[in-house]
Amino acid sequence: MTADATLPVASVLCAVRGSGETAVVTALTTPGSGVAVARRCADLTELLAAAGAGAGTAAIISADLPGINRESIAHLHGCGVRVVVLAGRQEWLGDRLRAIGVDVVLDEDTPSDVLVATVRDEAHGRGRGQGGPPSGGLPTGPGGGAHDPAPRAGRVVAVWGPAGAPGRTTLAVHLAAELAGSGAARRARWGGRRRRRGQDAPSGTEGGHLAEVLLVDADTYAGSVAQHLGLLDESPGLAAAARSAGQGTLELAGLARLAPFVMPRLRVLTGITRAARWPELPATSLDVVWEVSRALADWTVIDCGFGLEQDELLSYDTHAPQRNGATLSVLAAADVVLVVGGSDAVGIQRLVRGLGDLADSGATSGALRIVVANRVRSSAAGPRPEAAVREALGRYGGVTDLHVVPDDRVTLDAALLAGRTLAEHAPETLVRRAVAELAERVRGAVGPPVSASTPGGPREHVPEPAH
Repeated sequence: MTADATLPVASVLCAVRGSGETAVVTALTTPGSGVAVARRCADLTELLAAAGAGAGTAAIISADLPGINRESIAHLHGCGVRVVVLAGRQEWLGDRLRAIGVDVVLDEDTPSDVLVATVRDEAHGRGRGQGGPPSGGLPTGPGGGAHDPAPRAGRVVAVWGPAGAPGRTTLAVHLAAELAGSGAARRARWGGRRRRRGQDAPSGTEGGHLAEVLLVDADTYAGSVAQHLGLLDESPGLAAAARSAGQGTLELAGLARLAPFVMPRLRVLTGITRAARWPELPATSLDVVWEVSRALADWTVIDCGFGLEQDELLSYDTHAPQRNGATLSVLAAADVVLVVGGSDAVGIQRLVRGLGDLADSGATSGALRIVVANRVRSSAAGPRPEAAVREALGRYGGVTDLHVVPDDRVTLDAALLAGRTLAEHAPETLVRRAVAELAERVRGAVGPPVSASTPGGPREHVPEPAH
Protein backbone atom coordinates (compact mmCIF):
# COMPACT_ATOMS: atom_id res chain seq x y z
CA MET A 1 0.00 0.00 0.00
CA THR A 2 1.48 3.34 -1.05
CA ALA A 3 1.81 6.04 1.58
CA ASP A 4 0.02 9.36 1.26
CA ALA A 5 2.65 11.78 -0.06
CA THR A 6 0.99 14.71 1.72
CA LEU A 7 1.71 13.21 5.15
CA PRO A 8 5.08 13.38 6.90
CA VAL A 9 7.05 10.21 7.51
CA ALA A 10 5.79 8.57 10.71
CA SER A 11 8.34 7.82 13.43
CA VAL A 12 7.77 4.41 14.96
CA LEU A 13 9.25 2.61 17.96
CA CYS A 14 9.79 -1.12 17.61
CA ALA A 15 9.95 -3.58 20.52
CA VAL A 16 9.31 -6.89 18.77
CA ARG A 17 10.98 -9.93 20.29
CA GLY A 18 12.53 -12.91 18.61
CA SER A 19 13.28 -13.68 14.99
CA GLY A 20 10.21 -11.81 13.77
CA GLU A 21 11.75 -8.42 14.55
CA THR A 22 13.88 -8.37 11.38
CA ALA A 23 10.85 -9.02 9.14
CA VAL A 24 8.83 -6.31 10.89
CA VAL A 25 11.58 -3.70 10.64
CA THR A 26 12.21 -4.60 7.00
CA ALA A 27 8.53 -4.17 6.16
CA LEU A 28 8.27 -0.84 8.00
CA THR A 29 11.37 0.61 6.31
CA THR A 30 10.43 -0.36 2.77
CA PRO A 31 10.88 2.65 0.44
CA GLY A 32 7.59 4.52 0.07
CA SER A 33 6.05 3.05 3.22
CA GLY A 34 5.80 6.45 4.90
CA VAL A 35 7.26 4.96 8.08
CA ALA A 36 10.64 5.29 9.73
CA VAL A 37 11.78 3.12 12.65
CA ALA A 38 13.16 5.67 15.11
CA ARG A 39 14.31 3.16 17.74
CA ARG A 40 14.62 -0.62 18.03
CA CYS A 41 14.02 -1.16 21.75
CA ALA A 42 15.38 -4.17 23.58
CA ASP A 43 12.93 -4.04 26.48
CA LEU A 44 10.06 -2.11 28.01
CA THR A 45 12.34 0.29 29.90
CA GLU A 46 14.00 1.42 26.68
CA LEU A 47 10.61 1.69 24.97
CA LEU A 48 9.20 3.92 27.72
CA ALA A 49 12.32 6.08 27.71
CA ALA A 50 12.16 6.55 23.94
CA ALA A 51 8.45 7.40 24.14
CA GLY A 52 9.13 9.91 26.92
CA ALA A 53 11.80 11.55 24.76
CA GLY A 54 9.27 12.00 21.95
CA ALA A 55 11.08 9.66 19.55
CA GLY A 56 7.89 8.27 17.99
CA THR A 57 4.14 8.55 17.69
CA ALA A 58 3.41 4.83 17.43
CA ALA A 59 4.92 1.67 18.82
CA ILE A 60 4.75 -1.89 17.56
CA ILE A 61 5.50 -4.47 20.23
CA SER A 62 5.24 -8.18 20.97
CA ALA A 63 2.44 -9.47 23.13
CA ASP A 64 4.96 -11.25 25.33
CA LEU A 65 7.12 -8.19 26.00
CA PRO A 66 7.86 -8.45 29.75
CA GLY A 67 6.22 -5.78 31.90
CA ILE A 68 3.41 -4.81 29.54
CA ASN A 69 0.36 -3.91 31.61
CA ARG A 70 -2.28 -1.22 31.88
CA GLU A 71 0.06 1.25 33.57
CA SER A 72 2.78 0.98 30.92
CA ILE A 73 0.24 1.32 28.10
CA ALA A 74 -1.23 4.38 29.84
CA HIS A 75 2.28 5.87 30.05
CA LEU A 76 2.79 5.35 26.30
CA HIS A 77 -0.55 7.00 25.59
CA GLY A 78 0.42 9.88 27.87
CA CYS A 79 3.50 10.38 25.69
CA GLY A 80 1.32 10.53 22.58
CA VAL A 81 2.27 7.04 21.38
CA ARG A 82 -0.32 4.69 19.91
CA VAL A 83 0.30 1.00 20.57
CA VAL A 84 0.06 -1.86 18.04
CA VAL A 85 0.67 -5.37 19.39
CA LEU A 86 1.58 -8.51 17.48
CA ALA A 87 -0.07 -11.50 19.12
CA GLY A 88 -1.05 -15.06 18.39
CA ARG A 89 -4.47 -16.18 17.22
CA GLN A 90 -5.80 -16.87 20.73
CA GLU A 91 -8.98 -14.86 21.23
CA TRP A 92 -8.42 -14.56 24.99
CA LEU A 93 -5.03 -12.94 24.41
CA GLY A 94 -6.49 -10.30 22.14
CA ASP A 95 -9.22 -9.57 24.68
CA ARG A 96 -6.67 -9.22 27.46
CA LEU A 97 -4.51 -6.85 25.43
CA ARG A 98 -7.48 -4.67 24.52
CA ALA A 99 -8.54 -4.69 28.18
CA ILE A 100 -5.25 -3.07 29.23
CA GLY A 101 -5.69 -0.31 26.65
CA VAL A 102 -3.80 -1.52 23.57
CA ASP A 103 -5.03 0.31 20.47
CA VAL A 104 -4.70 -2.44 17.84
CA VAL A 105 -4.01 -6.16 18.09
CA LEU A 106 -2.67 -7.83 14.94
CA ASP A 107 -1.97 -11.45 14.16
CA GLU A 108 1.72 -12.31 13.95
CA ASP A 109 1.06 -13.55 10.40
CA THR A 110 -0.51 -10.29 9.23
CA PRO A 111 0.60 -9.43 5.66
CA SER A 112 3.35 -6.81 5.57
CA ASP A 113 1.29 -4.26 3.61
CA VAL A 114 -1.54 -4.44 6.15
CA LEU A 115 0.96 -4.19 9.00
CA VAL A 116 2.62 -1.11 7.54
CA ALA A 117 -0.69 0.60 6.74
CA THR A 118 -2.01 -0.06 10.25
CA VAL A 119 1.09 1.26 11.98
CA ARG A 120 1.22 4.31 9.72
CA ASP A 121 -2.42 5.15 10.30
CA GLU A 122 -2.02 4.81 14.07
CA ALA A 123 1.06 7.04 14.01
CA HIS A 124 -0.89 9.72 12.17
CA GLY A 125 -3.92 9.40 14.45
CA ARG A 126 -6.12 7.93 11.76
CA GLY A 127 -6.27 4.42 13.13
CA ARG A 128 -9.26 2.35 14.05
CA GLY A 129 -7.89 1.29 17.42
CA GLN A 130 -10.01 2.15 20.42
CA GLY A 131 -8.44 0.15 23.23
CA GLY A 132 -10.45 -0.46 26.38
CA PRO A 133 -12.33 -3.63 27.24
CA PRO A 134 -13.33 -5.97 24.45
CA SER A 135 -16.72 -5.50 22.87
CA GLY A 136 -19.66 -7.12 24.48
CA GLY A 137 -19.42 -5.57 27.93
CA LEU A 138 -17.59 -6.73 31.02
CA PRO A 139 -16.15 -10.23 30.78
CA THR A 140 -17.40 -12.82 33.21
CA GLY A 141 -14.35 -15.01 32.92
CA PRO A 142 -14.04 -18.71 32.22
CA GLY A 143 -16.72 -20.89 33.65
CA GLY A 144 -19.20 -18.03 33.96
CA GLY A 145 -22.68 -19.30 34.54
CA ALA A 146 -25.83 -19.07 36.57
CA HIS A 147 -23.96 -18.64 39.85
CA ASP A 148 -21.95 -15.61 38.69
CA PRO A 149 -23.11 -12.15 39.83
CA ALA A 150 -25.55 -10.47 37.47
CA PRO A 151 -24.22 -7.31 35.78
CA ARG A 152 -25.36 -4.01 37.28
CA ALA A 153 -24.92 -0.28 36.73
CA GLY A 154 -24.24 0.87 40.26
CA ARG A 155 -23.28 4.15 41.91
CA VAL A 156 -19.95 5.07 43.48
CA VAL A 157 -19.80 6.99 46.77
CA ALA A 158 -16.41 8.38 47.85
CA VAL A 159 -15.86 9.17 51.52
CA TRP A 160 -13.10 11.78 51.72
CA GLY A 161 -11.90 14.22 54.33
CA PRO A 162 -8.84 16.27 55.28
CA ALA A 163 -6.02 15.05 57.51
CA GLY A 164 -6.57 14.48 61.19
CA ALA A 165 -8.76 11.35 61.40
CA PRO A 166 -12.16 13.09 61.12
CA GLY A 167 -13.96 9.74 61.02
CA ARG A 168 -13.91 8.83 57.33
CA THR A 169 -13.63 5.09 57.87
CA THR A 170 -16.23 5.00 60.64
CA LEU A 171 -18.72 6.84 58.46
CA ALA A 172 -17.94 4.74 55.36
CA VAL A 173 -18.46 1.45 57.21
CA HIS A 174 -21.77 2.40 58.80
CA LEU A 175 -23.04 4.18 55.68
CA ALA A 176 -22.39 1.05 53.62
CA ALA A 177 -24.41 -1.00 56.12
CA GLU A 178 -27.31 1.44 55.88
CA LEU A 179 -27.28 1.40 52.07
CA ALA A 180 -27.35 -2.39 52.17
CA GLY A 181 -30.59 -2.32 54.15
CA SER A 182 -30.51 -1.45 57.82
CA GLY A 183 -33.65 -3.39 58.73
CA ALA A 184 -32.29 -6.70 57.51
CA ALA A 185 -28.91 -6.00 59.06
CA ARG A 186 -30.52 -5.28 62.42
CA ARG A 187 -32.56 -8.48 62.37
CA ALA A 188 -29.75 -10.72 61.22
CA ARG A 189 -27.37 -9.99 64.12
CA TRP A 190 -24.83 -12.04 62.23
CA GLY A 191 -21.18 -12.18 63.11
CA GLY A 192 -20.48 -11.77 66.82
CA ARG A 193 -17.08 -10.69 68.05
CA ARG A 194 -15.16 -11.73 64.91
CA ARG A 195 -16.20 -12.74 61.38
CA ARG A 196 -14.31 -14.91 58.93
CA ARG A 197 -14.24 -13.86 55.31
CA GLY A 198 -16.28 -16.09 53.04
CA GLN A 199 -18.65 -17.42 55.73
CA ASP A 200 -22.29 -17.78 54.88
CA ALA A 201 -24.40 -14.74 55.64
CA PRO A 202 -28.09 -15.06 56.52
CA SER A 203 -30.46 -13.97 53.82
CA GLY A 204 -33.37 -12.64 55.84
CA THR A 205 -34.94 -9.36 54.74
CA GLU A 206 -37.19 -6.91 56.46
CA GLY A 207 -38.61 -3.82 54.83
CA GLY A 208 -36.53 -0.74 54.12
CA HIS A 209 -34.19 -0.25 51.20
CA LEU A 210 -32.35 -3.39 50.16
CA ALA A 211 -29.37 -3.17 47.86
CA GLU A 212 -26.11 -4.92 47.08
CA VAL A 213 -23.24 -2.84 48.49
CA LEU A 214 -19.48 -3.10 48.07
CA LEU A 215 -17.36 -1.42 50.76
CA VAL A 216 -13.80 -0.69 49.61
CA ASP A 217 -10.79 0.38 51.67
CA ALA A 218 -8.71 2.59 49.35
CA ASP A 219 -6.94 4.57 52.08
CA THR A 220 -3.24 4.13 51.27
CA TYR A 221 -2.08 5.84 54.47
CA ALA A 222 -4.02 4.16 57.28
CA GLY A 223 -6.60 1.72 56.01
CA SER A 224 -8.69 0.16 58.79
CA VAL A 225 -11.98 -1.10 57.34
CA ALA A 226 -11.07 -4.70 58.18
CA GLN A 227 -10.52 -3.79 61.83
CA HIS A 228 -13.85 -1.96 62.03
CA LEU A 229 -15.67 -5.08 60.88
CA GLY A 230 -13.63 -7.53 62.91
CA LEU A 231 -12.20 -9.39 59.91
CA LEU A 232 -9.61 -12.03 60.72
CA ASP A 233 -8.25 -12.36 57.19
CA GLU A 234 -6.62 -9.06 56.25
CA SER A 235 -5.15 -10.01 52.86
CA PRO A 236 -5.58 -6.91 50.68
CA GLY A 237 -8.34 -7.73 48.23
CA LEU A 238 -8.02 -4.33 46.55
CA ALA A 239 -4.35 -4.94 45.73
CA ALA A 240 -5.23 -8.28 44.15
CA ALA A 241 -8.01 -6.65 42.12
CA ALA A 242 -5.63 -3.91 40.97
CA ARG A 243 -3.07 -6.50 39.86
CA SER A 244 -5.71 -8.33 37.83
CA ALA A 245 -6.91 -5.06 36.30
CA GLY A 246 -3.34 -4.11 35.38
CA GLN A 247 -2.94 -7.40 33.52
CA GLY A 248 -6.33 -7.09 31.83
CA THR A 249 -7.77 -10.14 33.60
CA LEU A 250 -10.15 -8.58 36.14
CA GLU A 251 -13.67 -9.84 35.62
CA LEU A 252 -16.94 -9.76 37.50
CA ALA A 253 -16.77 -13.17 39.13
CA GLY A 254 -13.14 -12.63 40.09
CA LEU A 255 -13.93 -9.37 41.88
CA ALA A 256 -16.81 -11.09 43.67
CA ARG A 257 -14.39 -13.75 44.96
CA LEU A 258 -12.04 -11.06 46.28
CA ALA A 259 -14.89 -9.21 48.03
CA PRO A 260 -16.79 -11.69 50.25
CA PHE A 261 -19.97 -10.93 52.15
CA VAL A 262 -19.56 -9.87 55.77
CA MET A 263 -23.29 -9.38 56.35
CA PRO A 264 -26.37 -9.69 54.16
CA ARG A 265 -25.86 -7.80 50.86
CA LEU A 266 -22.64 -6.16 52.08
CA ARG A 267 -19.33 -7.15 50.49
CA VAL A 268 -15.93 -5.86 51.61
CA LEU A 269 -12.80 -5.33 49.52
CA THR A 270 -10.04 -4.86 52.07
CA GLY A 271 -7.13 -2.49 51.59
CA ILE A 272 -3.37 -2.65 51.96
CA THR A 273 -2.07 -3.55 55.40
CA ARG A 274 0.99 -1.26 55.31
CA ALA A 275 1.31 2.24 53.90
CA ALA A 276 4.57 1.25 52.15
CA ARG A 277 2.53 -0.92 49.76
CA TRP A 278 0.83 2.07 48.11
CA PRO A 279 2.56 1.49 44.71
CA GLU A 280 0.46 -1.67 44.41
CA LEU A 281 -2.59 0.55 43.81
CA PRO A 282 -1.90 2.50 40.59
CA ALA A 283 -4.67 4.81 39.46
CA THR A 284 -4.83 3.31 35.96
CA SER A 285 -5.68 -0.10 37.40
CA LEU A 286 -8.09 1.23 40.03
CA ASP A 287 -10.06 3.02 37.32
CA VAL A 288 -10.92 -0.43 35.96
CA VAL A 289 -11.73 -1.78 39.43
CA TRP A 290 -14.32 0.95 39.94
CA GLU A 291 -15.96 0.17 36.60
CA VAL A 292 -16.23 -3.53 37.43
CA SER A 293 -17.49 -2.57 40.91
CA ARG A 294 -20.38 -0.74 39.31
CA ALA A 295 -21.32 -4.00 37.62
CA LEU A 296 -21.01 -6.00 40.85
CA ALA A 297 -22.99 -3.86 43.31
CA ASP A 298 -25.75 -1.27 43.42
CA TRP A 299 -23.57 0.95 45.62
CA THR A 300 -19.80 1.03 45.94
CA VAL A 301 -18.73 2.96 49.06
CA ILE A 302 -15.01 3.78 49.00
CA ASP A 303 -13.01 5.02 51.97
CA CYS A 304 -10.06 6.99 50.56
CA GLY A 305 -7.04 8.85 51.92
CA PHE A 306 -6.75 12.57 52.54
CA GLY A 307 -3.97 13.47 50.07
CA LEU A 308 -4.80 15.35 46.86
CA GLU A 309 -1.32 16.34 45.65
CA GLN A 310 -0.52 15.12 42.15
CA ASP A 311 3.29 15.00 42.48
CA GLU A 312 3.98 17.04 39.35
CA LEU A 313 7.51 17.86 40.50
CA LEU A 314 8.37 14.20 41.02
CA SER A 315 7.03 13.12 37.62
CA TYR A 316 8.28 16.11 35.61
CA ASP A 317 11.11 14.31 33.83
CA THR A 318 10.54 10.69 34.76
CA HIS A 319 7.83 8.06 34.95
CA ALA A 320 6.91 7.72 38.62
CA PRO A 321 3.77 6.45 40.39
CA GLN A 322 1.63 9.02 42.16
CA ARG A 323 1.52 8.76 45.95
CA ASN A 324 -2.10 9.91 46.00
CA GLY A 325 -3.14 8.28 42.74
CA ALA A 326 -5.60 5.97 44.50
CA THR A 327 -7.47 8.86 46.13
CA LEU A 328 -7.57 10.87 42.91
CA SER A 329 -8.88 7.84 41.03
CA VAL A 330 -11.67 7.36 43.59
CA LEU A 331 -12.74 11.00 43.46
CA ALA A 332 -12.74 11.05 39.65
CA ALA A 333 -14.98 7.98 39.52
CA ALA A 334 -17.43 9.05 42.24
CA ASP A 335 -21.05 9.97 41.67
CA VAL A 336 -21.25 11.32 45.23
CA VAL A 337 -18.41 12.66 47.37
CA LEU A 338 -18.94 12.87 51.12
CA VAL A 339 -16.56 15.47 52.56
CA VAL A 340 -16.10 14.56 56.23
CA GLY A 341 -14.66 16.93 58.82
CA GLY A 342 -14.37 17.24 62.57
CA SER A 343 -16.48 19.64 64.62
CA ASP A 344 -13.86 21.13 66.94
CA ALA A 345 -11.85 24.27 66.16
CA VAL A 346 -9.02 22.36 64.48
CA GLY A 347 -11.35 20.07 62.56
CA ILE A 348 -13.44 22.96 61.20
CA GLN A 349 -10.34 24.82 60.06
CA ARG A 350 -9.03 21.73 58.28
CA LEU A 351 -12.42 21.12 56.70
CA VAL A 352 -12.62 24.67 55.34
CA ARG A 353 -9.15 24.36 53.85
CA GLY A 354 -9.93 20.89 52.57
CA LEU A 355 -13.01 22.13 50.71
CA GLY A 356 -10.83 24.68 48.94
CA ASP A 357 -8.17 22.08 48.11
CA LEU A 358 -10.82 19.71 46.80
CA ALA A 359 -12.26 22.39 44.52
CA ASP A 360 -8.81 23.42 43.28
CA SER A 361 -7.85 19.83 42.47
CA GLY A 362 -10.71 19.46 39.99
CA ALA A 363 -10.89 15.79 40.94
CA THR A 364 -14.62 15.78 41.68
CA SER A 365 -15.98 17.60 38.65
CA GLY A 366 -19.47 16.31 37.92
CA ALA A 367 -19.90 14.60 41.31
CA LEU A 368 -22.47 15.62 43.90
CA ARG A 369 -20.80 16.94 47.08
CA ILE A 370 -22.27 16.43 50.54
CA VAL A 371 -20.44 18.03 53.49
CA VAL A 372 -20.64 16.09 56.76
CA ALA A 373 -19.69 17.53 60.16
CA ASN A 374 -18.76 14.53 62.27
CA ARG A 375 -18.53 14.09 66.06
CA VAL A 376 -20.55 17.24 66.81
CA ARG A 377 -20.53 17.77 70.60
CA SER A 378 -21.03 20.58 73.06
CA SER A 379 -17.67 20.08 74.76
CA ALA A 380 -15.91 21.15 71.55
CA ALA A 381 -18.39 23.57 69.96
CA GLY A 382 -20.30 25.17 72.84
CA PRO A 383 -23.78 24.79 74.36
CA ARG A 384 -25.50 24.76 70.92
CA PRO A 385 -22.95 22.72 68.96
CA GLU A 386 -24.94 22.05 65.80
CA ALA A 387 -25.85 25.69 65.29
CA ALA A 388 -22.29 26.78 66.02
CA VAL A 389 -20.79 24.35 63.52
CA ARG A 390 -23.31 25.32 60.84
CA GLU A 391 -22.57 29.00 61.37
CA ALA A 392 -18.80 28.53 61.25
CA LEU A 393 -18.83 26.44 58.08
CA GLY A 394 -21.34 28.75 56.42
CA ARG A 395 -19.26 31.83 57.20
CA TYR A 396 -15.79 30.51 56.42
CA GLY A 397 -16.44 27.64 54.03
CA GLY A 398 -19.55 28.76 52.17
CA VAL A 399 -21.37 25.58 53.24
CA THR A 400 -25.12 26.18 53.13
CA ASP A 401 -26.26 22.57 53.30
CA LEU A 402 -24.56 20.60 56.07
CA HIS A 403 -25.26 17.11 57.38
CA VAL A 404 -24.50 16.73 61.07
CA VAL A 405 -23.51 13.50 62.83
CA PRO A 406 -23.51 13.76 66.64
CA ASP A 407 -20.71 12.36 68.75
CA ASP A 408 -21.33 9.17 70.71
CA ARG A 409 -17.92 7.86 71.66
CA VAL A 410 -19.25 5.18 74.00
CA THR A 411 -21.52 3.61 71.39
CA LEU A 412 -18.94 3.81 68.60
CA ASP A 413 -16.24 2.33 70.81
CA ALA A 414 -18.50 -0.55 71.76
CA ALA A 415 -19.37 -1.24 68.11
CA LEU A 416 -15.69 -1.18 67.17
CA LEU A 417 -14.81 -3.52 70.02
CA ALA A 418 -17.52 -5.95 68.90
CA GLY A 419 -16.60 -5.63 65.20
CA ARG A 420 -20.20 -4.74 64.32
CA THR A 421 -22.04 -1.95 62.55
CA LEU A 422 -24.27 0.54 64.34
CA ALA A 423 -27.31 -1.00 62.67
CA GLU A 424 -26.42 -4.29 64.35
CA HIS A 425 -25.07 -3.04 67.66
CA ALA A 426 -27.05 0.10 68.56
CA PRO A 427 -29.87 0.68 66.07
CA GLU A 428 -31.84 3.16 68.20
CA THR A 429 -29.03 5.61 68.98
CA LEU A 430 -28.89 9.16 67.65
CA VAL A 431 -25.61 8.59 65.84
CA ARG A 432 -27.03 5.59 63.99
CA ARG A 433 -30.13 7.58 63.02
CA ALA A 434 -27.91 10.36 61.66
CA VAL A 435 -26.04 7.88 59.46
CA ALA A 436 -29.32 6.34 58.30
CA GLU A 437 -30.57 9.81 57.33
CA LEU A 438 -27.34 10.37 55.41
CA ALA A 439 -27.94 7.12 53.52
CA GLU A 440 -31.44 8.31 52.62
CA ARG A 441 -29.99 11.59 51.44
CA VAL A 442 -27.45 9.84 49.23
CA ARG A 443 -30.18 7.63 47.73
CA GLY A 444 -32.40 10.58 47.02
CA ALA A 445 -29.61 12.74 45.60
CA VAL A 446 -28.53 10.45 42.75
CA GLY A 447 -31.54 8.18 42.44
CA PRO A 448 -31.63 4.39 42.67
CA PRO A 449 -29.23 2.37 40.52
CA VAL A 450 -30.78 0.48 37.62
CA SER A 451 -30.06 -2.86 36.03
CA ALA A 452 -27.34 -2.75 33.40
CA SER A 453 -29.31 -5.09 31.17
CA THR A 454 -32.69 -3.40 31.50
CA PRO A 455 -32.33 0.36 32.05
CA GLY A 456 -35.05 1.60 34.31
CA GLY A 457 -36.18 -1.92 35.07
CA PRO A 458 -36.13 -3.93 38.27
CA ARG A 459 -32.85 -4.74 39.92
CA GLU A 460 -31.38 -8.22 39.65
CA HIS A 461 -30.24 -9.89 42.86
CA VAL A 462 -26.57 -10.85 43.20
CA PRO A 463 -26.60 -14.32 44.74
CA GLU A 464 -24.67 -14.90 47.93
CA PRO A 465 -22.02 -17.63 47.70
CA ALA A 466 -23.17 -21.17 48.47
CA HIS A 467 -21.09 -23.40 50.75
